[in-house]
This record gives sequence, structure tokens and C-alpha cells, in this order.
Amino acid sequence: MMTPAGHPISKAITGTTMTSILRLLCAVLLGTVTVASCSLADGSTPDDAPITLGFSAWPGWFPWEVAAEKGFFLKNGITVNLRYYDNYTDSLTALTDGDIDANSQTLNDTLSSVAEGSRETIVLVNDNSTGNDQIIARPGIRSMADLKGKTVAAEEGTVDHYLLMLALKQAGLTAGDVRFVPLATDAAAEQFVAGKVDAVGVFAPFTTIALKRPGSRALATSRDFPGAIPDHLVVSGAFLDRRPDAVQALVKTWFDTITWISAHRAEAIQIMAKRAGVSPAEYVSYDAGTKIFSLEDNLRAFEPGDTPANLSYQAKSISDFLLESGLTQIRPRLDGLFDPRFVNALRR
Repeated sequence: MMTPAGHPISKAITGTTMTSILRLLCAVLLGTVTVASCSLADGSTPDDAPITLGFSAWPGWFPWEVAAEKGFFLKNGITVNLRYYDNYTDSLTALTDGDIDANSQTLNDTLSSVAEGSRETIVLVNDNSTGNDQIIARPGIRSMADLKGKTVAAEEGTVDHYLLMLALKQAGLTAGDVRFVPLATDAAAEQFVAGKVDAVGVFAPFTTIALKRPGSRALATSRDFPGAIPDHLVVSGAFLDRRPDAVQALVKTWFDTITWISAHRAEAIQIMAKRAGVSPAEYVSYDAGTKIFSLEDNLRAFEPGDTPANLSYQAKSISDFLLESGLTQIRPRLDGLFDPRFVNALRR
């Protein structure tokens, strides 16, 4: 936000005066339009500037919609512009490119971004997938072993690709035993229903679309691999450095929201189902496939350990998958990936 070069006001205003005016202009604009960011003279943003938070079609992230509608962000002293992405991959790119401050995304995808040099930090576990990620096959295919030589579509490098690899390994197969077709998740579900591929790896609500193919069935789900698919609030390194108090407010908002949802379930489901574009009854069916994480669940997950319940263990396993699958040539750095101070600050 700048005045034209050579304009008298740009010559007369400097230092803290310019900063004050820019803050005022930000405040005025916020009263009339949605502003993604408002830069100060040094290129940074003011401490009270709106936070841009991305999320996509996943049951564990729809509580953010409840937070916005019920005013929990404002109650915690922050203004948040929720940015919904129909294409989940676009949200990953937005965080990497600095177009948003924070995003709801998986550990798998965060590690991929970190391996490519992006500075990202996980500050909260939203949930674990406990069935909402599925490998779904056409009629006549009864087990993962039956997929040998068949075509399987999934979004390359994402959690459902990872789930496919885990399930194939459990069945004694390798990636080379199937014909993998890389497609965006929505396109993968559509191609499966159209009969173009034999099986598909998708997450809810796209599981509902895939299962519309008559006779189709889930061969494996994330319930079979506890803790393998955790979902998170991830912030950019620059945002974390600049506004740790705002990060704390986001984390606090999450727990305030899930507490409210527990006490007002019917109303919350209406809000989340509307955002998901499904009926409340369909949305309820997703609940069993997603374990929303409480504060206590978060505290345990952030603890270092060598069990599937520990994020550090899952990060190592997923890093191995990324390397073995050729999806990255560099092992992601885990230093600074997890920052438990924000959930620890809420410890009762």
C-alpha cells in the first residue's frame, strides 16, 4: 500500500508517522472490504492485521467454519479470513508461496513441502483419520492382493497414495505390482465412478462419490493403520517468527471451538455439512472416520517417542515413504517441524 512516487505526502511522511498512517489505512479498509494483508513501511504486516487461514474438504477441518460463524476467532482477539480451497493441493501451494499465513494440511504433505525447502511448522493436531481415507475397488476385486496388475488412481504424494503403499505392503505387494494413475482426488473419484480405473484412493467426502459405483467396496482404510494420517494446523515460518501471539490465539480458538461443538452437536453439524456440501446425515457418517484431537491428545502426540501415536515416529515413517517412492530426493529436515509450545501453554 503506497502513495504514487513523487507525491508530496510520500516525501513528508517518514518513520513512525508512516507506520501509524498505514495502520489507520488498514483499519479503514477492513471496515469496507476483505483485505488479505496490509504492509507496513518495512514490508511487514501490523500485529493486528487479518490472518489468512486455508482449509479444504476434510471433516477434521470443517470446525474452522464453526469457529468463524460463532465468533471464536474474534473472542480470542484475532481477525481471520478463512480461505476455502476446492482443490486441496492449491492450499499447499498457497502456504509455500506465502499467499496465506496458515493452512490445514496433513503431515505427509507438510513433509513434502519441507523437503522442497519451505519453512513450515506444525503447531496443532486437528485430527487423525480413522477410516475416512479409503482404497475403494470395483466389483470383483475382494482384497488388496487382488489389485496386482490393476489400475489404481490417487493424488500422487498425498496421504491416500501413502495409504495405498501401506496397504500394498501389508498384502505383500509393492508399488510396481499395480499401475498407478496420478490424479487430483476429485478427478480420481470421478474416473473411478466412470469405470476408467479399477480402484481409487480417496478421502471423505470423495469416498461418498467413489462408492456410488455399483458394487464398489473399501479394501483398506486409515482405520487399519492407526496414527498414520494425522492432520494439522501448519503455519509459515515467517508468520510464526512475526506473530507467535496470533498463532497462540489460533490454537486457543481450535479448542474453544471443539468444546462448543461437543455441547451443540446438532447446530455444529448443520454448519459443517453446509460447508461440505452434503446433508447432515451424510456428515454424521464421517464422524466415525475422524478422531478430533483434544488438548490431551495433542500433548501426547507432540511427545517424542517410537510408537504410532507419536508425531516424531510418523514423520520418520512418512519421510521413508517419500524417499522410497521417489517423491523427494532429500530427506525432510525434522528440526523445528513440531512446535508444542502453543498446546503446552494451554495445559490445565
